[in-house]
Amino acid sequence: MDNPIAQVSKNDTLNNNSNSNINGDGRNFSKNNKNSSSSSSATAGTNSNGKKKNSNGLVKAFLCCFIGDNSKKSSSSSSGNHSGSSANGTSSGATRQELLTNVNNNYASGAGMEALLPPPHAKHLNKKTLVLDLDETLVHSSFKPVANPDFVVPVEIEGIIHQVFVVKRPHVDEFLRAVGEHFEIVVFTASLAKYADPVLNLLDKYQVVHWRLFRESCHNHKGNYVKDLSRIGRDLKSTIIIDNSPTSYMFHPENAIPVDSWFDDEKDRELLELIPLLEDITKVDDVRPVLDSTRKT
Repeated sequence: MDNPIAQVSKNDTLNNNSNSNINGDGRNFSKNNKNSSSSSSATAGTNSNGKKKNSNGLVKAFLCCFIGDNSKKSSSSSSGNHSGSSANGTSSGATRQELLTNVNNNYASGAGMEALLPPPHAKHLNKKTLVLDLDETLVHSSFKPVANPDFVVPVEIEGIIHQVFVVKRPHVDEFLRAVGEHFEIVVFTASLAKYADPVLNLLDKYQVVHWRLFRESCHNHKGNYVKDLSRIGRDLKSTIIIDNSPTSYMFHPENAIPVDSWFDDEKDRELLELIPLLEDITKVDDVRPVLDSTRKT
């Protein structure tokens, strides 16, 4: 069976890697440009016996969103609504309040901490911010060859060039073009820049992605890469995240639109069906009550 390159496998099993780590100082951002990957780097772990890593290990070290926990992801519902899913990889029984208290304590001494993103451009001042995950949300990638890939991206790991085969989720082009008209678009991925940057250069053919955030911008919470929306420098009332992994937005579930993990379903229409909801959200003052009511329907 094909191995996943991101959060979950096709049977919803988490990739785990004890050698992965967050690199950088958590402030790495790059505007949409084709040279930004040169400013970011990360090192994949090596096998204990010193032998060349197989594709399984590369997958886990290179693009996995989980640092070193051995938990399993609960099966996702067919509707794509993960609002009832537990925070994977956290201590058992952790409540929402405990998570928020932990976050507040972590950042209490850093009130002046620099935001992950610069201030929005003038043209985006009156627009909401849409944060998009990459792997299994917009694309699916694999180190193993797949039939009819949309892109084949060469990635250098420890001096060896590996080919990454990338397939676009159905309707992703139409989705990006539509949301790009209404939102400031941020792609926030737990993958490494050396992979994600070239993929985005090819995926973003309409040039609608304004900012890119990579693994080093994630928060390490108990062995998980979490995307802390409070650190991107945008008003949470006007910020939405679309992600297939509930762990990624565990600090701000009220800002999330959960989607099913996508691997190869050619009939998938989830991105297409999100467009009307997102267009309606542009008209509200606070996105959170609207998203909450949507999850309860």
